[in-house]
Amino acid sequence: QVQLVESGGGLVQPGGSLRLSCAASGSFISIYPMGWYRQAPGKQHDLVAVIMSEGSLEYADSVRGRFIISGDNAKKMVYLQMDRLKPEDTAVYYCNRVYRIGFGWSASEPWGQGTQVTVSS
Repeated sequence: QVQLVESGGGLVQPGGSLRLSCAASGSFISIYPMGWYRQAPGKQHDLVAVIMSEGSLEYADSVRGRFIISGDNAKKMVYLQMDRLKPEDTAVYYCNRVYRIGFGWSASEPWGQGTQVTVSS
């Protein structure tokens, strides 16, 4: 089983930046593919970014051009650099290993505790 621990969230003003980290542990060879999800109150988990391998990335339209996902397989770490944050980015952010299903992705591990991101003035 894979354990996932997210960190780096906080309160930031609109236009600001945050860098989230995800530490993965357990018995697996590669952390990829890995995704970042977010969950706003009362809503389901929405996938915002996927790293399939270093250099192969996907983004949701809502974050493309503002967020960058990256990973370090040797350290079993995945990151999400978030710039030009907007109030609508407010959510709990989670990382998870993902697998392809149809044209989309699905999470494959139990959810961690997530990290809260609040964008507000």
